[in-house]
Amino acid sequence: MSTIPAFGLGTFRLQGQVVIDSVRNGLELGYRAIDTAQIYGNEAEVGEAIAASGVRRDDLFLTTKIWVDHYAKDKLLPSLEDSLAKLRTDYVDLTLIHWPAPGNGVSVEEFMTALADAQAKGLTRRIGISNFNIELTRQAIAAVGKDAIATNQIELSPYLQNRKLADFLQSEGIHVTSYMTLAYGKVLGDPAIAAIARRRGATPAQVALAWALQLGYSVIPSSTKRENLAGNLLAQNLRLSEEEMAQIAALERNGREVSPDGLAPQWD
Repeated sequence: MSTIPAFGLGTFRLQGQVVIDSVRNGLELGYRAIDTAQIYGNEAEVGEAIAASGVRRDDLFLTTKIWVDHYAKDKLLPSLEDSLAKLRTDYVDLTLIHWPAPGNGVSVEEFMTALADAQAKGLTRRIGISNFNIELTRQAIAAVGKDAIATNQIELSPYLQNRKLADFLQSEGIHVTSYMTLAYGKVLGDPAIAAIARRRGATPAQVALAWALQLGYSVIPSSTKRENLAGNLLAQNLRLSEEEMAQIAALERNGREVSPDGLAPQWD
């Protein structure tokens, strides 16, 4: 089984030619993990950019996420097959349940079992969850077993460190993928992060991404600018000191950016 790459390219909010250019530039710069979702409305453009790149499918790690409307067991597989057609591939490497959407009428057991069925049929190599709290993660584990859950992709940044949830996931052997690691760019102006960046000859983005990587998380930053895509990749070469890690740990402010009504759980 492939493990989750530490560094990927996010495509949230990128549409049309913008996402084609971002994925093309990312692949040219050496990104090999691409993260999309049914609700992003860009799977076909991501597929187009990948097809044009000439990068071998075996060298890529593609992630998509099932949207809430498709959680019922008779809808999940057809929706994933539709995603595969748009992405121009026979399989994705990872498929996630995008939001737990408690109260939408489909139980965790039903959608996790349907997702495991998609895996058994070869539509996806790995399965996982996104935006699940501890209790809902426990329900997902009860449905398919913790070894089946490759990751929980959660909002996590220096301003929202999600320690209780991250500690629980790591104790269960479930990998943490951090999205919005730069908090919509808010952390880029943080004085503590800027000071570390100056001292290290790095960018604030590299410092924030290096912090998450050093905690053992995967990151999937997005950018429409080629120079930022290239710069972000260099975060993998930056090792922060214990003191610097502690300075960033002190920035916690429960700064959640995303919590849609009806989709989000009760956060830990």
